[in-house]
Amino acid sequence: MGNWAPITIRGHACDVFEPSVASPHGYVVIYLHGVHVGRLVDKPAFTDRFEQHGLRVIAPCTQRSWWTDRICQEFDGEVTAERHVLDHVLPYVQRRWGSQPPRLALLGTSMGGQGALRFAFKYPDTFPTVAALAPAIDYQLRWEEGHEPLRQMYRNAEAVRQDTATLHVHPLYWPRNTWFACDPTDTTWHESAERLRMKLAALGVPHQCDLETSGGGHGFDYYNRMADRAIEFLVGSLEQERTRVL
Repeated sequence: MGNWAPITIRGHACDVFEPSVASPHGYVVIYLHGVHVGRLVDKPAFTDRFEQHGLRVIAPCTQRSWWTDRICQEFDGEVTAERHVLDHVLPYVQRRWGSQPPRLALLGTSMGGQGALRFAFKYPDTFPTVAALAPAIDYQLRWEEGHEPLRQMYRNAEAVRQDTATLHVHPLYWPRNTWFACDPTDTTWHESAERLRMKLAALGVPHQCDLETSGGGHGFDYYNRMADRAIEFLVGSLEQERTRVL
């Protein structure tokens, strides 16, 4: 079996998974954690699939930054989570493994799920493949509830809404491989996932989603149940990207 190891990138914690036999195509998954900073190091539902497919994985930690391009003091007083991923994590991946787009895929859960979608919609050439589990898309709801990091990062709930993944969808410029899922009993976030689905469908943006499968609500019970499908989607999409005729 492969193994997880802790590293630091520019002074910030990060987990790295090395499979026992890595894919010869240099595929790398970038995992974006949720608001409770849940790690995958003790989650065999994910680790076993990474090992099976020879996927290298890098999982940066940015605290409750919501993976935005806003300064979150809890994470860093000078660098945003978005810039950390783009300017520090991606160069590390290229130096260590020689991997670069389109052989990179985003995977996120909850806060990280919305972050992964937003990254992909903002930078579809860099992140053409993305899978999100229980994405907390309309995170202005957390601002309205007094979520302290967000209250420091945005002046009001509308400013948050304008920065959501849904509002970053461009009708002519989008990631080629998008998949997201949300448990219908996840009463906080299911509605916003359904809203994203409707917008993508209306614009003709290709995507796949599962907003019907139930199993655990919001949290790792649900993520673990859906891990196989998320990772199978990533692997299939990475293969398509590798063989795509430009």
